[in-house]
Amino acid sequence: MLELVKAVQPDEATLLTLDEVTLTRGGAAVLDALSLDIRAGAITAVMGANGAGKSLALRVIAGLIEPDAGEMSYAGEMRAPLDVSIVFQRPVLLRRSVRGNLRHALKVYGVPRRQRTRRVAELLELGRLGLIADNPARALSGGEQQRVAMVRALAARPKLLLLDEPTASLDPQATQAIERLVRKAADDGATVVIVTHDRGQAKRLADDIRFMHRGKMVEKASAKRFFENPTSAAASAYLAGELFL
Repeated sequence: MLELVKAVQPDEATLLTLDEVTLTRGGAAVLDALSLDIRAGAITAVMGANGAGKSLALRVIAGLIEPDAGEMSYAGEMRAPLDVSIVFQRPVLLRRSVRGNLRHALKVYGVPRRQRTRRVAELLELGRLGLIADNPARALSGGEQQRVAMVRALAARPKLLLLDEPTASLDPQATQAIERLVRKAADDGATVVIVTHDRGQAKRLADDIRFMHRGKMVEKASAKRFFENPTSAAASAYLAGELFL
């Protein structure tokens, strides 16, 4: 069971820490004593080959999966539920208009009714969604749906924004639109954790890199140092396009 622990003297530079978190599936450890720290205010890219456990780690952080063992501290204490928003690779949208999706999110987040109209207008402008505000959200293109999912996640002004391959199936123009929203969220004070296979995206966005291999964190570094001089064999092979078993 995951134990949420309150640090005695939390490091103000660290927003989130996982300590030896373990998750098993079918008798195998898919997260193997995973230790991870996320710097407050940074954009951190979690990278690694398929099956490394990146998305599972993100779901543990979001509270969507309960691991078998380990500890987590968030801002030095118990996680406040509205501090965290997550966006998946494939958006999950309601059978409503774009505007209706955003209004529903604001209601769930507890925004007073009298403030919702103004806030929806702000979010539509942020996502450049004004022209399609009354279109059915599920009938939009993949890139448009992902923009809706992004601004919906930002509606709560989260302290921690978790992104799981948010541009994996998008074209360059749609990818650029999502990356603009990621940067805006960080500029507005959110700590961002993004799982990505896109090295170019990690170079464009990330301040820090956390590299996973077989359920373990095998390298942590600034983005600059990681791409110039990886220290782990797994990361070196990954960046060279080689298989590492």
